[in-house]
Amino acid sequence: MPSAFSHAIVAIAAGKLIHPNRPFLKLGLLAIFCAVIPDADVLAFKFNIPYSSMFGHRGFTHSLFFSFLLGTIVTLIFYRRFPLFSKQWWSYCLFFSTVTFSHALLDAMTNGGHGCAFFAPFSDERYFFPFRPINVSPLGIRNFFTQWGWRAFKSELIWIWIPSIVLLVIAQLRKK
Repeated sequence: MPSAFSHAIVAIAAGKLIHPNRPFLKLGLLAIFCAVIPDADVLAFKFNIPYSSMFGHRGFTHSLFFSFLLGTIVTLIFYRRFPLFSKQWWSYCLFFSTVTFSHALLDAMTNGGHGCAFFAPFSDERYFFPFRPINVSPLGIRNFFTQWGWRAFKSELIWIWIPSIVLLVIAQLRKK
């Protein structure tokens, strides 16, 4: 998996690109939350839930279903001012759903793990993309300061951070 920082930068770039004229604090913090929260499933390891379980790491929380569910809940709670199913409501719902699913898409581009259960809870099959240029990030902060952490950081810089910064620049230019 890419680091939480890389998932967050993708959320920030997407927020600035899709909603360039919106106040960013609320939108940005919610986008970061949505992009990072799928890795809460690492808690499954503490409860001896097998990695390959639908509720194991990269299982249900990395699915399209979960992404849409979370995007809908975030929109219902934080954007109540928009009428249900209005154009604005759908805009936020789909944005938060997409940002959530970006987590699984990035994870499916890593060189480690067992793949992502994109279609859970309807299927527990795990998927990777054929193109997997991102080195899987270590779990635990201490491991970030190792050779493994450095390799992961370099691949995230090339494949996630630079493209995200380009999107941020494009968003800034669009704003003018």
